[in-house]
Amino acid sequence: MRLRIFTEPQQGASYDTQLAVAKAAEDLGFDAFFRSDHFVKMGDVTGEPGPTDSWVTLGALARETSRIRLGTLVTAATFRYPGPLAIAVAQVDQMSGGRVDLGLGTGWFEQEHTAYGIPFPSLGERFERLEEQLEILAGLWGTPAGETFSFSASHYTLTDSPALPKPVRAGGPPIIIGGFGAKRTPRLAARYADEYNVPFHQVRDTGEAFGRVRAACAEAGRTKPMVYSAAQVVCCGRDEAEVKRRADAIGRQVSELRDNGLAGTPGELVDKIGRFAELGAERLYLQVLDMHDLDHLELLAAEVMSKV
Repeated sequence: MRLRIFTEPQQGASYDTQLAVAKAAEDLGFDAFFRSDHFVKMGDVTGEPGPTDSWVTLGALARETSRIRLGTLVTAATFRYPGPLAIAVAQVDQMSGGRVDLGLGTGWFEQEHTAYGIPFPSLGERFERLEEQLEILAGLWGTPAGETFSFSASHYTLTDSPALPKPVRAGGPPIIIGGFGAKRTPRLAARYADEYNVPFHQVRDTGEAFGRVRAACAEAGRTKPMVYSAAQVVCCGRDEAEVKRRADAIGRQVSELRDNGLAGTPGELVDKIGRFAELGAERLYLQVLDMHDLDHLELLAAEVMSKV
């Protein structure tokens, strides 16, 4: 099981804070540093100093790190046109030496769209746009050097694109599709994703979602392996007092986190991670909500990651 650190900078984190977490994650041996792609805070926090752009941030981190993988859970298809998104992701991939993973989703948080003047179409249209974006990214990154790429569908038209720049990996970075949808999400994952992620669901529900994607892959005749992963809020402590202190710091109840996330002593976390592994999960994204508590990362590395 590979453990990845997953952050929510819109809750209140400067670039320097994100850099500190990314460098600590790399030094401690975690597999990746991921961040959300949001422009407005959620819940009872100030959100200061304000949002940071995910791909600007990852481009900077690409030059400040050397081993750890970098990515988004998940970039919203509503935020960017697919052509400029392909350019940005390919550039960051080059800057990192091929260490980028792209999580891409429909976008769901209406408030951040209205706050920054971003159109927020219906869910059906957002899924249509996501599928077109996935097809365009594959087309741009897969077009041989010296050739052009054209595309026309309901929402996007590209004419004679030079399809540059190219990412490091032929065909582009690994694509992550996540969510819990019963029909459209499994179909898109089976067609386009290298990895399918279930965020913030209990073990049993995660297994059911994995099953739906496996069925969609079989129905589509897919032979390429799929990586299965999950994301969980993490709150670990050496004893109950430390667990509670960390839960209080993020405004959550320990009992709720034990039910719906990864909370408790290192032994408890190791046991629950094992249950995700039994479902076929190969990666677990640990959502770290207190980005100033680097001792938390050290504990997770020493007492949890070393045992899974």
